[in-house]
Amino acid sequence: MENGQGRLAAESLSTPEQEAFSLSQSAVILDQSRNNQGELASALERNMELWVAIRMLVSRNGGGMTDETKDNLTKLSQFVAETTMNHGVDISAETLDTLININLQISEGLLEGMNR
Repeated sequence: MENGQGRLAAESLSTPEQEAFSLSQSAVILDQSRNNQGELASALERNMELWVAIRMLVSRNGGGMTDETKDNLTKLSQFVAETTMNHGVDISAETLDTLININLQISEGLLEGMNR
């Protein structure tokens, strides 16, 4: 959501909740844009930027994550970036579903991690 309400809602969340919100929001936008190449290009770029930001965050401080978790998030970030760059808007439905599922699963994992 790019409106003021979405930003206000996200600002009141903890960092893991913000990351989870951003990932799930990006997954929804990717799914909704699959039939419009212009929207899909924008959604793919936004998703890749989100994953680059996650990689930078993990490499800087890791947020108390284990080395294994940091390594896995870095690898996922690289996968998302490479997949996006290699396919662009010509991405197959199956590959797009993979990107969407990655976002949703990591979002869920971030929220579950908060409850430990």
